[in-house]
Amino acid sequence: MVGAGLAGLAAALRLAETGVTVSLYEAGPQAGGRCRSYFDATLGCRIDNGNHLMIAGNTAVMSYLRTIGATDSLIGPAQTSYPFLDLKTGERWTLRPNRGRIPWWLWSKSRRVPGTRARDYLRGLRLRRAPREATVTQVLDPRGPLYRRFWQPMAVAALNTEAQLGSASLLGHLLGESFGRGGAACRPLVPRVGLSESLVDPALARLQTLGAPVRFGSRLRAISEDGTRVTVLDFDDETVELDVADRVVLAVTAPVAGRLLPGLTVPDAFRAILNAHYRVAAPPDAPLFVGLVGGTAEWVFRKQEVLSVTVSAADQLMDRSAEELAPLLWQDVARAYALPAEPMPPWQIVKERRATFAATPAQLARRPATETHWRNLVLAGDWTDTGLPATIEGAIRSGFAAAAAVQRPPAQNT
Repeated sequence: MVGAGLAGLAAALRLAETGVTVSLYEAGPQAGGRCRSYFDATLGCRIDNGNHLMIAGNTAVMSYLRTIGATDSLIGPAQTSYPFLDLKTGERWTLRPNRGRIPWWLWSKSRRVPGTRARDYLRGLRLRRAPREATVTQVLDPRGPLYRRFWQPMAVAALNTEAQLGSASLLGHLLGESFGRGGAACRPLVPRVGLSESLVDPALARLQTLGAPVRFGSRLRAISEDGTRVTVLDFDDETVELDVADRVVLAVTAPVAGRLLPGLTVPDAFRAILNAHYRVAAPPDAPLFVGLVGGTAEWVFRKQEVLSVTVSAADQLMDRSAEELAPLLWQDVARAYALPAEPMPPWQIVKERRATFAATPAQLARRPATETHWRNLVLAGDWTDTGLPATIEGAIRSGFAAAAAVQRPPAQNT
């Protein structure tokens, strides 16, 4: 097992729970990949490297949390609700789907986006029937208020790709697994403390109990293969020769997988994510998050010691200095949580230039399957063909799929 991000952790847990002997190698000094927490010396507190919104209907996430005993580590509103603020008009509203599958909430004006009608939402069904090469703006009319206030923010956040370039079918699949299953399935959830405390630390503790600890600082430099199977894994400090019965789960990033296996087709275009963290306390009764329309920031999350901002598909902001970005984003944060604009609190900017693969139709065609033509090697990662964008649910689902493939008889892995 190579890679201790969420995909690798999920695969290792699924296998170790069934009694399979697992050796897990991780190049970095910590597990979790892009989904982790750390102490930031500038702010003097722990922060998450990014912000991730999960939903109650994430079946793989919930199964993973049950396995590691962390189901109570996520919190969210009692009823499904998504608060928004239009920064251009100052208007606030809360999207409130009903619990069941029949979407009667669409006929309740108080539950919808202001200025929209029920039939506007039903046009979203076109996403489920969209051809593979279609983009979001080719399927949905970008001129109406629902597009600006719902479809576009949702598409950019979910796909981490501009709506005019993002895959319509991928967004449609995602919406089908969330809003399409009713409000109970799309109830938003966030970590009570932090990403590591919910998703990483309990997983490492469970693997330790199962006799499968992670070997940190073990970077895989090269893979040898004979055309049909992988034979040698060459790490920085160790060379592992594989026996006939050994299997390999490669749960690294797409660029690393492509470098290690030159014949493998992987996504090769990426999008950035920008995060800003401000050391300031919001009112305890303030919402856990607010979606922003018409500003620079897109989503603001209220955490224990910080207010944290996420800007998806943020490539146009990557070359701007942190000193320029911090006050720009703070203007939006202050308005979202009704805080004074001055003075700006202590801040930290975190840039991820290659945060996820670009969820365009062309890149979807480059996502590989779990199983490969090497009989003893399978892939895991949110960039594999999970049917979802690069999300926590997709990463964990890919790990479970890799574990299932490992446990199938070799004759089926051709």
